[in-house]
Amino acid sequence: TEVVETGGFVGNFTSRLRGPDGEFEVRHGVTIVATGGREYRGPEYGYGTDPRILTQQEFEQRLAEGRDLPDSVVMIQCVGPAERYCARICCTTALKNALMLKRRNPKAEVTVLYRDMRTYGFKERIYEEARRAGVMFIRYDDEHRPEVGVSGSNGSGFESRGAEGNPRPETLRVRVWEPTLGRELVLRPDLLVLSMPVVPSEGARELAARLKLPVDLDGFFLEAHVKLRPVDFPSDGFFLAGMAHYPKFLGEAIAQAQAAAARAATILSRDYLEVGGVVAQVDPEKCVGCLTCVRICPYRVPQIRADLTGVGGIVGAAYIEPAQCHGCGVCVAECPAKAIQLLHYRDVQIEAKVTALVQQTPSALDGRPAGR
Repeated sequence: TEVVETGGFVGNFTSRLRGPDGEFEVRHGVTIVATGGREYRGPEYGYGTDPRILTQQEFEQRLAEGRDLPDSVVMIQCVGPAERYCARICCTTALKNALMLKRRNPKAEVTVLYRDMRTYGFKERIYEEARRAGVMFIRYDDEHRPEVGVSGSNGSGFESRGAEGNPRPETLRVRVWEPTLGRELVLRPDLLVLSMPVVPSEGARELAARLKLPVDLDGFFLEAHVKLRPVDFPSDGFFLAGMAHYPKFLGEAIAQAQAAAARAATILSRDYLEVGGVVAQVDPEKCVGCLTCVRICPYRVPQIRADLTGVGGIVGAAYIEPAQCHGCGVCVAECPAKAIQLLHYRDVQIEAKVTALVQQTPSALDGRPAGR
């Protein structure tokens, strides 16, 4: 099912969805974004060019099936987008698979090439268990990334061919700089397993644009405040859960989902909602439709409505839904036509307050205490 269009505000949303049976409309009070994530599949380190180069997910499936267990494995951490951000689950998943292989084939050699092992919290025990089981760890940095090739290849790729034109099996070769020894090591594993990171699900950016919700540079949804509002969006009535927010383990995703459900219940459990009285209001007769308020509003509330008439009879004027407005006043300050006023803080009201202050306490202007 796909979200085609959504509108409304907290307590009164209307969304149009497209499913196998066509489009249909749903009315709802809140929206919880839980679009999940997926394993990245990129061309790094020759993935997709040789069947012996797998992702952790593919390797885990092979271990579960118990087929073709290798005698030597090299795992490379922080592949692709993981060079920019930590995908959190990659290190623990790699060590879990390494231990599973060691249990089923104790003679297997497992070498993990890493930039920084992040088995945080009690998952540090998995790292300690892997060290005791004989898993080898070699650190690399950005200046000495591992190089993957095939021994005996002609240098044109990961596959060489015989005189008949048929593929000839070659040995995988992984070159890595060992900083402690100060020399380059060459590993020849049976399998190369890449720890691909979790990336946002397909269509996450398009959904964010439809819902007018913020995302980071990698496409993950951004919460309102990492500590004070960890499952809320800046716009009221929208909540966040799971890998749509950032890569996380199942237990963390469940905890965040419970938090999002609890926050949603604070709205759904009410018979009615009260909104603040300090909201922005547009005078259509002064609006020139310049879109300044639409561009600068941090909550993306203003919109241009074709059924409103602006200054000089132009078609289209700005409109601000009172139930959505946060009363920050940014649009009021930036409107070049002075067409927007903040209720209870209109210009005439502020001017009257200043005038009254000056008349009653003239000494406030020269810095002397009043009444002296």
